[in-house]
Amino acid sequence: MAALTDKDILFIEEKAKAIRETIIQMLVAAGSGHTAGPLGMADIFAAMYFYVLKHDPKNPHWEERDRLILSNGHITPVRYAAMAHAGYFPVEECLTLRKFGSRLQGHPERERLPGVETTSGPLGSGLSQASGLAYGLRMDGKKNRVFAFMSDGEQEEGNTWEGAMFAGTYKLSNMTAVIDRNNIQIDGMTEDTMPLEPLADKYRAFNWHVLEVGGHNIRDFVEAIEEAKSIYEKPTVIIAHTTPGKGVPDIECDFHYHGYAPGGKKETEELLKKLRTAAGKVPHEYA
Repeated sequence: MAALTDKDILFIEEKAKAIRETIIQMLVAAGSGHTAGPLGMADIFAAMYFYVLKHDPKNPHWEERDRLILSNGHITPVRYAAMAHAGYFPVEECLTLRKFGSRLQGHPERERLPGVETTSGPLGSGLSQASGLAYGLRMDGKKNRVFAFMSDGEQEEGNTWEGAMFAGTYKLSNMTAVIDRNNIQIDGMTEDTMPLEPLADKYRAFNWHVLEVGGHNIRDFVEAIEEAKSIYEKPTVIIAHTTPGKGVPDIECDFHYHGYAPGGKKETEELLKKLRTAAGKVPHEYA
C-alpha cells in the first residue's frame, strides 16, 4: 500500500460524504433499517474500499482479494453504499434496500451479492468466521488479509470470545479486527446495559495486539492498519471510537437511531441539508 498523502485523505473524505448521503436515501426508501451505526462507520468503510482493501469490483471473486467480514450485519447499508460507490453495482440499486427480491437485504447474504464474503445477522459470529478464514488462508500459504468488523454491543456475545481465543492461540497475524466503539446498542448505552470496559485489556489477555484510534481520523485509522501488518506474532484489534449518526448533528449519539430509519420526504430533506451543511455538499450520482 502506497504512503497515504493529503490528497488521498481528501479523496477518501469526499467518498465518505457521498456514502453518508446514499445511506440516508436508501434507508428512507426502505422505510426501515439502522441509521446510527452506518453513518458512524462511513469514514472507515470509505478508507477500506478506496484505499486499504486489495479487491477488484469487476472481479469480486478474485482469489488474491482481501476478505472483509461484517459481523454486525445490521450496519450493512454502509457496506452496500461503499461497494456501490466503488463500482460493484450501480449506486441507484441502493434504493432497493430491504425490498422483496432485492440483492440488498437488511442483513448481507453471501450468495445474493458478489463481493459479500459471509451471511451475517446473528451477532457474535463474525470473529469466529474470520478466524477460520484466516487460519485456512495461512494453511494454504496465501498472503491475503482478513478484516473482521464488529460492533461494541456484540462483545457481550460469548461466541466473540471463542473466536478471540482461537485467533490469539493460533497467532493469526493475517487478521485484523475492527470494533466500532460507538457506545450504543438498541437498549441504550453499552456501559449501562452490560459494561464492556476494560475492553482493550480483555483483548490483550487473549493475546491480541490492541490499538485504539478515533474512527473519524482517516490518517490514524490507516496508520493503525499499517501497524497491524507489521505485527507477526499475534492478531490485531483496532478499537475505533466513533460517533453514532456522525454527520447529522440532530441524531449524533442518540441511541434511539441505532435501529430507526428516517421517514418521509421532509425529514429526509432536513437530514441531507444538515449533513451537507456540516460536511460540505458532495457531487455524486444523486445530486
